[in-house]
Amino acid sequence: MEIFGFGAGMVQVGDDGAVEQVVHPDGRRVLLDPGPVHDTLHAWGKGFVITDRGSHRFDNPALVRWRQTGLDLLYQLGELELRVGRRFGDQWTETYELRNAGAEPTTVGSIAISTPYRDIYRSSQESLTGAVHAHVWTGGADAWVWAVPMDGSGPGLGLQLKEGELWAYSVESREPGTSSNLRGHIYLHPTDHARAPHAMGGQPPITLAPGASYRWTWQLAWYDDLPGFHADRQPLIGADRLAAEVGEAIQLTGDGPSEVTSDEPGLVHVEATDGKRTARIAVLFHQPLREIAERRVGFILERQRRPELADSRQYAFVPYDNDSGLTVLSGAWADWSDARERIGMALLLQEVRDRGWGDRAELDDALAGYERFVREHVVDENGTVQDDSFHQDRVRLYNFPWFARFLLGQGDRTGAARILDRYYELGGDHFLAFDLGPLLSELGMRDHLIRHARQFIEYGDELPPHEVNYEQSMVAPLLELLVAAYRMAPDEIDGAELNRRLPWLTAFAADQPDVRLRQVAIRHWDGYWFGRLRLWGDVFPHYWSVLSAAVYAAWPRELVEPSTAAWLDAATDSILRANLVNFSADGSATCAFVYPSCVNGQPAHVADPLANDQDWALVYALRALHE
Repeated sequence: MEIFGFGAGMVQVGDDGAVEQVVHPDGRRVLLDPGPVHDTLHAWGKGFVITDRGSHRFDNPALVRWRQTGLDLLYQLGELELRVGRRFGDQWTETYELRNAGAEPTTVGSIAISTPYRDIYRSSQESLTGAVHAHVWTGGADAWVWAVPMDGSGPGLGLQLKEGELWAYSVESREPGTSSNLRGHIYLHPTDHARAPHAMGGQPPITLAPGASYRWTWQLAWYDDLPGFHADRQPLIGADRLAAEVGEAIQLTGDGPSEVTSDEPGLVHVEATDGKRTARIAVLFHQPLREIAERRVGFILERQRRPELADSRQYAFVPYDNDSGLTVLSGAWADWSDARERIGMALLLQEVRDRGWGDRAELDDALAGYERFVREHVVDENGTVQDDSFHQDRVRLYNFPWFARFLLGQGDRTGAARILDRYYELGGDHFLAFDLGPLLSELGMRDHLIRHARQFIEYGDELPPHEVNYEQSMVAPLLELLVAAYRMAPDEIDGAELNRRLPWLTAFAADQPDVRLRQVAIRHWDGYWFGRLRLWGDVFPHYWSVLSAAVYAAWPRELVEPSTAAWLDAATDSILRANLVNFSADGSATCAFVYPSCVNGQPAHVADPLANDQDWALVYALRALHE
């Protein structure tokens, strides 16, 4: 092993020339450590190539030449040669050159380089002090990766493309055994056309004539923050915003068109070129929010209930398979049940009703039926919320505030308060359910709110594990709780405790120029739990990213500088609009867009066919409109 200085940090390189570890200036490790999931086969710089003349993985180089400032490698891949140069110093530069040494043309359908960032959740404390979020953008010539410590502190590690194009990223090592606490191995691709030609706006194959080569170079350096990283880049294309209503114009910057607009709702990819390289961004044109909500409600009432049932279960809202046109039976799979997150559909109906939208009589009838279902099958007399109408042997604390919110929306404050009292009787002081702070405030339950907030201030960065050891949907509810407590009792809750934790939340997202990614928190398991395809891998956007928007919108502006307040406003808008991409013009929806080009070799960058739990995105968007 050789150790090279890299700015204020260092890089450890193994005897085979692959990067084994990157050490952050503060001593934390940036890449995965060897263990049950990570091994030398996935080390930084190793990978594979798929061509029309054969496919190869590369690991042990035919040649390693060590130099004072780095090394050079040569891999033999059939008739292809891959040369790699690594140089270290204040910056770390890597150049890859794939050459056709054969006598016939070769079409490269995929080439992948492993970049095993330490994006892992062992516990909240280990995550905050010893792991990074890897924010990836593979928009051609403008590609970059920002790896930031999970506590939001600087410096972060910025990778920017200097030569060539990167058009995709994929994920490997996502298995049921690793569950939701490991993001997996991230591979960067100049192209992944052979496996997912449609991904990220289209994957161009690379054709190499005899003797020809394809070359790309990326450069890494430490930056104090993300704006500092971007200040060191010169993108070919950008936009003033990434989402707008149909008919509006989005202003563009760079070498491409000056603006883009569309009269049809949907995603639009926009490209720019300097004559040698091409870059791409993705923007969304959406219908007005009222139109989206009303069409979605109509779809739900027509297709996402079970009229074939004899009792009040016929009024429950359930998942729907857009491919088959059938509702989904959950069996033992709790995330397809008739309760839990599906209550988001009932809350959406309430939001639409309360605005005077839609057919009032139809909405009142549907909500009355759903309330009957809730009282007969889900919420018992002492306020306990059952997991669903068929499995009543498990208590899940997440469910309590949701059903309290529904009963409150139906005018039953007593029933809502009873559910929250029961939540705390069952240990809720040590759990971070969603919407809890605002709900406690609305019901005037001061004692619960202040006690709960103080408990989690005492926990510091050692948060109790939830269904995932550490995640954005722990940090956002934590901050939502603290903000509500601060609003109610500013003399008892120190605003500094809020500000100290805000970077924990902002670190989960970055500002990639794709509407599905910008300020949308990393979440990489819900396609498996909630979708039909059962795909692990990054879900962008995931509807619970709206929890971040709720926190940003509610953040006490007296605690931040005006520039931060402006950022919070912009991030709120970005997140709420991003989630509109999952709703189609006919009212159908998808619960998960699995973003990588492939996951474990399975083509992805696909919308799951199930409509399941995504309606929370509209609930929060309508709440923001109301506020």
